[in-house]
Amino acid sequence: MRTAKYIFALLALCCAVPSFAQVPYDRLKNSNSEPQNWLTYGGNYASQRFSGLNEITPQNVASLRTAWVYQMRGGGVMESSPIIVDGIMYVTEPPSNVTALDARTGKPLWHFSPVVPRDFVPIGLFPTNRGVAVLDDKVYLATIDDHLIALDAKSGVVRWNSLIANKDDGYAITQAPLAINGKIVVGVGGGEAGAHGFLSCFDAKDGTLLWKTYTVARSATDPGADTWADGSWSNGGGTTWNTGSYDPDSNTVYWGTGNPAPDWNGEGRMGDNLFTCSLLALDADTGKMKWYFQFSPHETHDWDSSEPPILVDAKIDGKPRKLVVLANRNAFYYVLDRTTGEFLSGVPFAKQTWAKGLDAKGRPIKEETALIEPSVEGTLVFPTLTGAINWTSPCYSPLTGLFYVNARDGGAYYIKGEAKMAPGNSVGIVGGGGGGARWAGADDTSTSIRALEATTGKKKWEYKMVGDSWTGTLVTSGGLVFSADAAGNFFALNADTGEPLWHLLLGSSVRSNPVSYAVDGKQYIVDSAGNALFVFGLP
Repeated sequence: MRTAKYIFALLALCCAVPSFAQVPYDRLKNSNSEPQNWLTYGGNYASQRFSGLNEITPQNVASLRTAWVYQMRGGGVMESSPIIVDGIMYVTEPPSNVTALDARTGKPLWHFSPVVPRDFVPIGLFPTNRGVAVLDDKVYLATIDDHLIALDAKSGVVRWNSLIANKDDGYAITQAPLAINGKIVVGVGGGEAGAHGFLSCFDAKDGTLLWKTYTVARSATDPGADTWADGSWSNGGGTTWNTGSYDPDSNTVYWGTGNPAPDWNGEGRMGDNLFTCSLLALDADTGKMKWYFQFSPHETHDWDSSEPPILVDAKIDGKPRKLVVLANRNAFYYVLDRTTGEFLSGVPFAKQTWAKGLDAKGRPIKEETALIEPSVEGTLVFPTLTGAINWTSPCYSPLTGLFYVNARDGGAYYIKGEAKMAPGNSVGIVGGGGGGARWAGADDTSTSIRALEATTGKKKWEYKMVGDSWTGTLVTSGGLVFSADAAGNFFALNADTGEPLWHLLLGSSVRSNPVSYAVDGKQYIVDSAGNALFVFGLP
């Protein structure tokens, strides 16, 4: 009898241990068919951050309760967006650590901490990490000191380690990589150091570099060099510091680029400064550019265009179109044809004073120079230097046709300083620095969750939040939008109307993107606040 009891107990224990499943490319490509998992940074390759789960609804969300909480091991800013695969959660912790958790209970299964030089302080970046990618039997991590590391999904053991860039050249990485068919695509940060932006692609099996595409010219004969006066392309910029999107049908990677260097004084780099503040469409096999769209030519306010591009299939004027839509840091919402890059429409989604509008090709019609350019006295311009949106992700629901974004209304005084140009600076670090000073003090920045008609940018509703909130959004098939405010209130809104339905004070500000998953048929909602990861479910 004792033997039988022991066997049954052992079987129960074995059944309770999560299994580490393979995640082949086909699963990633068809991630919408398994809403119980969250397989990519954006929820799917289109970066829609839409969950097909519908157990939690407007009718029962008021009953949502904390299921479990995970306290991270170190300090820092928690900005991770977890990946969940068949009951296993992979979450990153500052600065570049990975922990595998049992998604049912929060129990740690393994932990990986790369060796990061103690004296390394990235310029202009928080020492944080926003997530990992999964493909086949590996978990992929981009570290703050510019390594791409493949970990065994079952054990956390390093399978390979490839250098992406040299940290001594001003580069640093906080983003989640993008795993596609046999490849890992990853960008770089470092615009504040004048680093030259690029996107690189590695073989998922062994870490071999497959291609590397720079966003700013490296020689006078490179594409776009003629849009930088007097060889000023050598000062760099155009970093690729946020995660992009992917269209498997056209095998195209879509990635946003940052501002030119130096940022607040553009006198020494006259011209449009391609390919900064742009969306790039690249062939995933070669890195060759298919098209680009520049949102802010000759940008002088630190308004990067690294916001997540969302891929949408919808009708324009009654005709089906393949679209890419984006809420830009410059306060305009854009609708582009993702096959050709053609500009279809664009409207402000937050307060802005720098442009009279957009012309027929989407190019900004700027106000008078004296009204918008940084000056010695300080020029008041909206939006603020941190933008009408920053790195956190908006979301899109194919059920409502709405695009949900944390919109930020605020201005800043932009003050022009020394140009800090360095001709012949092939790396960028020598010419680094802002080339100006600035402070946000025009008035208090206010934030709202705004629901926009995805094909036009027309506002349908808004929900005003507390303070200057830096949070992403999640929309579900159950008809809910989840987000949080600067006071630490995590809340749920009706996706159709914006009506607030539930909230819980988490005790600290939230700086991350919520996700949803299910285990054993039970839906959960995840977000982080302070140093803790919170998981919520129905009783």
